[in-house]
Amino acid sequence: MATTYDFPSDLLAGQEELHQVRAELSALLKRLPWSVVPLDGFSDDNGWRKVERPASPGWTADEQAEVEKLRQREHELAVFVSTHRYWSELTGSERVAARSQLKHAHGVPPEETGGTP
Repeated sequence: MATTYDFPSDLLAGQEELHQVRAELSALLKRLPWSVVPLDGFSDDNGWRKVERPASPGWTADEQAEVEKLRQREHELAVFVSTHRYWSELTGSERVAARSQLKHAHGVPPEETGGTP
């Protein structure tokens, strides 16, 4: 049976919010035009694969601000989670195993996953 870790609630909450922010940022970037600034479309078949892009109207100031806000929050949360005081209690491979388990801990109790990371 794999070791289970007793993560502090603030670390669990930080990791969960990090997952949510990353999902929100990913969804936003998929909806936005491919270029931040307005650019003409292009087609290039001289490389190892053909690349085509339609004309891009660019991002609005509000869209740029939203992306920046989410990226900033993602950075803050990543720093919070990775430098949390809890990690100083663990060493070597135990820290690696715990970090892996934390990444998959959101929303699923360990007994439901069989206790595996």
